[in-house]
Amino acid sequence: MSTFFMFGKYSADSIKDISAGRTAKANQLISDNGGSVKSGYALLGETDLVLIVDFPSVGDAMKASVGLSKLLGIGFTTAPAVSMQEFDQMVG
Repeated sequence: MSTFFMFGKYSADSIKDISAGRTAKANQLISDNGGSVKSGYALLGETDLVLIVDFPSVGDAMKASVGLSKLLGIGFTTAPAVSMQEFDQMVG
């Protein structure tokens, strides 16, 4: 499994439907695409949401990112991430 950060930005329409039920649907969609949510946060500023998610592959992460945008009306930018320890090993 690889870790991905998913950065979400609400649209004017998507903010109207914020609910715990919608969050559950998002978590289910991630699970249906082979992922698991490690944590998620609401933010102030340029980015409204960040999800830290594990996926088996980049393809699974891409499918989930597009699926979430379609389901929620929230635009997501998804980026792979490695721990600092893994990064140090790669470049060291």
